[in-house]
Amino acid sequence: MTDRDDFKRTIVYGENAVGHIRKNELPAYPRNYELWYTYAAGFNHALNKSINEIIRSRGKITAVEIDHLYDQFVAPTRIGERIDDVGGRLSREIAGVAGMLESQMASTAVYTTSLGEAQEALAGARDGDSIDSIVSGLIDATRETEAANRQLENQLAESRRQITELQESLEAIRYESLVDDLTTLANRKHFDQSLERMNDEASHSGQPFSLLFTDIDHFKNFNDTYGHQTGDQVLRLVALAVKQNIKGQDIAFRYGGEEFAVILPRTPMDQAVIVAEHIREAVYSKELVKRSTGENLGRITISIGIAEWRPSDTPASMIERADTCLYAAKKGGRNQVRWTVEATADGKRGTKVA
Repeated sequence: MTDRDDFKRTIVYGENAVGHIRKNELPAYPRNYELWYTYAAGFNHALNKSINEIIRSRGKITAVEIDHLYDQFVAPTRIGERIDDVGGRLSREIAGVAGMLESQMASTAVYTTSLGEAQEALAGARDGDSIDSIVSGLIDATRETEAANRQLENQLAESRRQITELQESLEAIRYESLVDDLTTLANRKHFDQSLERMNDEASHSGQPFSLLFTDIDHFKNFNDTYGHQTGDQVLRLVALAVKQNIKGQDIAFRYGGEEFAVILPRTPMDQAVIVAEHIREAVYSKELVKRSTGENLGRITISIGIAEWRPSDTPASMIERADTCLYAAKKGGRNQVRWTVEATADGKRGTKVA
């Protein structure tokens, strides 16, 4: 979208945030504004759900609850702190394993020394009692070593279980950091990383790929009319249609707000247009029903712009070209796919790649 469109959309989020602060009689601290801005933008489904439940039960939300919700859902260091915590526990577990192995090596060295001493003693033994005493000592040392080995095996098994759980926790945190909570599509961070990687790969291989930019038509009016919960339902509907119409190594993202993106590896423009049309038709084929009332809210439409990779491209230039085509689709009447733009911008599809 253009800077003007970004201004219009984000200023609405900002005004809504201030409105919520006033309505709930909360201090206008930066963190409170950030929380309500996030709520208004609808990026964080878990946050919106928690706030909606509190407001539904009491009509207002307190400053203490806001602080708790901020720390739980918004604080930018939350994932970093969790990574540090799990990483610290993993380091301690590995250090514990190293300590156990070091202790066992010391025990093994002691046992080896005992065997050597027993061998020398047996060579010089002259009577049965002496031999019995030496053998008895060996048996005791062997039993102690066996007990230590069993203990080590149990400790290693427990450590292996702990390390596996910690690795799973790290993977879960990594997944959370790259996935949009509401739509379960990849998030903006994942998009930036993936587009950079695809551009680098294409630069080396020369194999083209395509980028789709998708925007829900009239989403703001829809959201204002029916509320955030129904708006969330729309976002999930579109996300599902996108996921069901891509395959293989294609990756779908929630780019921000009501905007989505799809990266199609090794896909030239003609094939990308087919994928985009399938997505557009899939969204249009679904009628939206408001869950709380059963009211039929009609059909949702989307506009899509496409850019195909060029050897001179950077991630920013691809985004700009796809965004230009998306804007042309909007200006041309919405509910359509654009991959070319005429210089006249008369609303008709052109023949030159934008």
